[in-house]
Amino acid sequence: MRTIMHSNRLHLLLPFALPTAADASSALHDLSSPALDKLLARATLVERVVGEDFQRTLPHERWVARQFGAIASNAADEAPLAPYMLLADGGSPGLDEWACVEPVHVRIAHDHLVLIDPQALALTDDEAATLFAVAKPLIEALGVRVEAPTPRRWYLAGDVLGKLAGAAPLRASGRSIEIWLPHDARSGQRSRIWMKLQNEVQMGWFEHPVNEAREAQGLPAVNSIWLHAQGAAQRVRSPFERVLSDAVATRGLALAAGVDAGAAPAAFKALPPLSGGTTLVELGAFAAPFVAQDWPAWQAALDAFERDWFAPALEALDSGSLGALALTLGGDTGSVTLTATRGDLRKFWRRRVLASLFE
Repeated sequence: MRTIMHSNRLHLLLPFALPTAADASSALHDLSSPALDKLLARATLVERVVGEDFQRTLPHERWVARQFGAIASNAADEAPLAPYMLLADGGSPGLDEWACVEPVHVRIAHDHLVLIDPQALALTDDEAATLFAVAKPLIEALGVRVEAPTPRRWYLAGDVLGKLAGAAPLRASGRSIEIWLPHDARSGQRSRIWMKLQNEVQMGWFEHPVNEAREAQGLPAVNSIWLHAQGAAQRVRSPFERVLSDAVATRGLALAAGVDAGAAPAAFKALPPLSGGTTLVELGAFAAPFVAQDWPAWQAALDAFERDWFAPALEALDSGSLGALALTLGGDTGSVTLTATRGDLRKFWRRRVLASLFE
């Protein structure tokens, strides 16, 4: 194993790593993660944030926004990440207030409408670009500026939008959309401009050849748009020397703070050489199975993390080649952060199990 200075620290951010206790008791009976179990048992609890059922943002979004100073430490339900997402996608947010908009599928259930995970659309860049070409003039006709540096994420700005409270797509996915639709953040009333904009786009896409072709292939139609993460860029700073993540918001915050940013590696052994300071690695494999409530797939993700990350990180910590390891585990509403050093591993009297952290 390569030699790593003792000052090197690794922080793993694991969104959707904490199921609810009810889900765990009914579907996750045989959790087996010896390395993670030892790390959790010996680690020091740094922070536990208990969220609320109807918060619109996700706990890992709020956590990373707090780390970089993009929101106040006591902000209960804010994650104004759109300008940083725009930056990571190649745009220039400037001082404007931006909202991120994504093409989505809303499914008709028995007596309500349900948003499906946007990643489940399997939307191609060509399809997204074609649909955007239809939507762009409809949006601009309402006095809203729109940028699309990447086909599947668009960014809207304009005073006409006002200040909107939108829900993260993965917060609303799988649920009735009624309470999650954007509303005016000040009055709490449904936003008329957003309803008009959404309706115009929906009509423009109705029976569009892209959707007809998708439906012929058994794929869901792209029949609506979803707004979230509205905010203006702030001066941010990074507590991390390097950030490795596939999440566009996290990479954007790192870029805004002027630190190295890149994609998350596939395994601990694929980490670039650590040269001091703390490296943040965000690993997102729990998200899709968590949102779909596919607990066998969630268990498979845990098994892969155990093999590729937890076991080798524990070995590096135990040998002294890694100075400290921190873990931030997110759930649907709350998060937990723990940290462990080599000395902590000897504290055999400490007892904590993964299940005790479930929401």
